[in-house]
Amino acid sequence: MNRNINDSLLLLVLNKPKGYLVTRSDDLGRKTVYDLLPQWAYEKGWMPIGRLDLESRGILLFTTSGKINDMLTKPGNCKKIYEVWVRGHVTDEHIEQARVGVESKYGLLKAKVEKLGFGGAKTKLKIELEEGKNRHIRRLFGALKDPKFGTPLKVVTLTRVSIGSFNSTVESGTWRYLTLEEERLLIKKA
Repeated sequence: MNRNINDSLLLLVLNKPKGYLVTRSDDLGRKTVYDLLPQWAYEKGWMPIGRLDLESRGILLFTTSGKINDMLTKPGNCKKIYEVWVRGHVTDEHIEQARVGVESKYGLLKAKVEKLGFGGAKTKLKIELEEGKNRHIRRLFGALKDPKFGTPLKVVTLTRVSIGSFNSTVESGTWRYLTLEEERLLIKKA
């Protein structure tokens, strides 16, 4: 993809599909996000801003600027929004527990949660995080129990839909530069 005059020199976005690691390389030969980007992204040191685990999908920003990376990953600086399907019935009590926080061996896990709907035995949620720990959402819901069966709730799909002010749609498995306006708004709000 050729850069045009309105494209950022500092930021690009990839819509990460499920099954790709957010790492430069993998000793086990698994696919990484760099398999979806041009070779120059790897060679010129474009780094992901934050992470998405192997099973997660959604928008992932890349930069060559350590300053921008730090700004967008510092807790409290930049909200991230996710759409999540959870196996089990998520109650109002679960939503309140998530808001207050759940103690786990990984520390206090909390999130702002909004119920979007149901589908069979699954609940669709909108999750907002200001600080994301490793596998934060999966561990948070895994610490909560389904009221009917007493089993842990389980995140079955997790998609990041926005980072700060950036929520543009990009087709799964593809990338593009942010526009200068998207870059300006993202950095201004962080």
